Amino acid sequence: MSRKAIQTDAAPQAIGPYSQAIEAAGFVFVSGQIPIDPATGEVVDGIEQQTNQVMKNLQAVLSEAELTFADVAKFTIYITSMEDFAKVNEEYAKYLSKPYPARATVEVSRLPKDVRIEMDVLAVRE
Repeated sequence: MSRKAIQTDAAPQAIGPYSQAIEAAGFVFVSGQIPIDPATGEVVDGIEQQTNQVMKNLQAVLSEAELTFADVAKFTIYITSMEDFAKVNEEYAKYLSKPYPARATVEVSRLPKDVRIEMDVLAVRE
């Protein structure tokens, strides 16, 4: 099985030894994105703004792979407080249409750079 790394400057660069995404066997596995503005390298403030920035970063990586959110089969959302769940849902839904992808949302104790949200996706090339 061949694997292809996907890389774009329109999303934050990896902050560790991993690729922004890997394509293998018709699937595109997008690594967790946090709310870093790729233009400034800074974390954006507020859960709504952080959610939007994460979605934009995911969208940029998917776009580099010539995919969209319509190609995403699964989202995993990591948040540091379930108190943010409703606000995250509201912002997240703005980027998607039915049928919505499968999803898991998990509360975690801490995320890189002390952000409040991180998301990764699995997309399918058809």
